[in-house]
Amino acid sequence: MPACARPPAYARLVLRIIDARSGEPVDAAPARRGLTRVEVHAPGFDPTSLRVLLVADLLVRALELGGTPVWALLTGGRQQAELRASAAALGIRPFEDSPDVSAGLGEAQVIHVAVEGAAATDGVRIDVAPAHPEDPDTRDDIDPGVLRLALLARHHSAPARLEAAAFEEARVTLARWRGAVARWARLPSRPVPDEVRRRLRDAWEDDLDMPRVLDVLHRVETGPELPDGARFETYAYADRLLGLDLTRDLGSPS
Repeated sequence: MPACARPPAYARLVLRIIDARSGEPVDAAPARRGLTRVEVHAPGFDPTSLRVLLVADLLVRALELGGTPVWALLTGGRQQAELRASAAALGIRPFEDSPDVSAGLGEAQVIHVAVEGAAATDGVRIDVAPAHPEDPDTRDDIDPGVLRLALLARHHSAPARLEAAAFEEARVTLARWRGAVARWARLPSRPVPDEVRRRLRDAWEDDLDMPRVLDVLHRVETGPELPDGARFETYAYADRLLGLDLTRDLGSPS
């Protein structure tokens, strides 16, 4: 009898995150695919709180891509209206206001996303290292997509230094990728290669390792063996997680 075809490797991956309480990796999604509650703790309106919301947004996107239903909540803090407005500009999807959730809704998992060093919480916890702007007044002048990419370029466990060089690198990369995606879209589509899909998911399901995801995209951009139609589908697929609006320039004049 012919051997049964093996399923793609990415189908067996499970999102794992480092629990800040224990330092050990844990499954972010329950085995039975029950509801996961994501509680976001952002105490004020500053770059670090915005980074906390971004990490929570990535967590929600990754869980949903894996088929896990999510209930995402934002706890109260100072200047919440300003924080939510900046988050929306950054492509972060809205979080519900945090009600009294002590009774719970029968969720199978609770994950807290908080600033590194914040007060202890029950349940699994992701700690987010601070973001240090070179000049706090420059944040309003930065294109939101550029800021998002600059933050994604550092793992959430490492401090992010928001400097002019980091913004310039992100600006050049984002413009180049959006232009390339628009060009690739004019050619016949090709599926995302299984090996590329596996490397992408292996990266983001390993404690939301966004720098590794970006590295895979850099390799796809320049790899000579891939047809441009496959590059397009790869970038569109990865952008479901990254939220960089990489297909924004589709249909624009070359």
